[in-house]
Amino acid sequence: MLKVYYKLKALGPGLLFAGAAIGVSHLVQSTKAGANFGLGLLWALLLVNICKYPFFQFGPRYAAATGESLVEGYAKLGKPILGVYFILNFATMFTIQAAVTIVTAGIATTLFGDFGVLSIGRFSIASIQIWTAIILAISLFILVIGKYTLLDRLIKIIIITLTISTIIAVFFAYTGHNRVLSFKQILPKNSLDIAFLIAFMGWMPAPLDVAVWHSIWSVEKKKDNSNILASKTALFDFNIGYIGTIVLGIGFLLLGTFVMYNTGETFSKSAGLFANQLINMYTKNLGSWAYLIIGIAAFTTMLSTTLTSLDASPRIMSKIVQLSFKSQRLSSYKFWIILLAVGSLLIFLFLASEMGLLIKIATILSFLTAPFYAIINYKLINSEHTPKSWHPSTQLKALSWLGILFLIGFSIWFLTTL
Repeated sequence: MLKVYYKLKALGPGLLFAGAAIGVSHLVQSTKAGANFGLGLLWALLLVNICKYPFFQFGPRYAAATGESLVEGYAKLGKPILGVYFILNFATMFTIQAAVTIVTAGIATTLFGDFGVLSIGRFSIASIQIWTAIILAISLFILVIGKYTLLDRLIKIIIITLTISTIIAVFFAYTGHNRVLSFKQILPKNSLDIAFLIAFMGWMPAPLDVAVWHSIWSVEKKKDNSNILASKTALFDFNIGYIGTIVLGIGFLLLGTFVMYNTGETFSKSAGLFANQLINMYTKNLGSWAYLIIGIAAFTTMLSTTLTSLDASPRIMSKIVQLSFKSQRLSSYKFWIILLAVGSLLIFLFLASEMGLLIKIATILSFLTAPFYAIINYKLINSEHTPKSWHPSTQLKALSWLGILFLIGFSIWFLTTL
């Protein structure tokens, strides 16, 4: 019993990983996959989760083995690798943060009220812009004042709420589904559907650089519970979170299939309209009681991603600057988290009409850069920088090579179909 207690107490980074992963990839992409293809892309969801598994696992594995994050590991592999990672992270973090926050704001507008349009001098501010600012402000307060400890405790409540509400929604959607369910798998052929498939797999269950986030959180967790890095509890914690992301990914795919497939309806590209359309569509098909359940599932899904992404990128940028330039001011976590929040808000205010394109670019870029993260994570975990007792097994190495070939192969396939 004591061993089980310590394992449960050590849970944290794995749930934070789940919170980061279960976001746009699940609520938006998985639901759209079900709406457009039924269960036809179930193969893609399962395959990409299996192929990405080793490279995500190497994050907490390296942290448990060395007490360091993958950022320090990349620095040991060479400054060029750390430099490439810095550029990739900086180039995408504002767009990703803006995208997940805006979807969260769209859901908040639907659930908690539309402020309409407020006029301040010559400027007009829409409700979704107000909610975006409110959510970023609340998230900043939680992370700057409460720090990792509060985030760790809060995410457990959010993930439990999200899981229960999603399972309930899937159950009732299934009981109200009266069409024949087809398990025929589909390989998209036209360029538009191929682009969706790549975007779907790019963020399923998450971009591969989230492995770095997990390693950062694992090191941070050690301050609260040294047991997390003292044993293979770290891998138990990771596996719980990873399995959870797969189950909920299938859940949202099923929701899209049960409620929208073959109905002739399509989702809007606008974050606010998408959120309103999503919740109202479930309500129409399942009954008014579903409004609260679906609303809670959707909001907690995106809030967890907003919080975790706002916390992780600043920690990473702070660590990279600390390792590269030894600058106290530029290596401050507070500096980077405020910069990320302000930058994300500005992107939304000035590029709101292009958010659909920006999200598409970010998801595709995540898939195309996945081979880079897969290769360097594999190289690091098998290098002299990782104790031999923590090197992956022969089976995990074989799965890693299959995963690398899969990621490279699909990237080439996508590029040749443009």
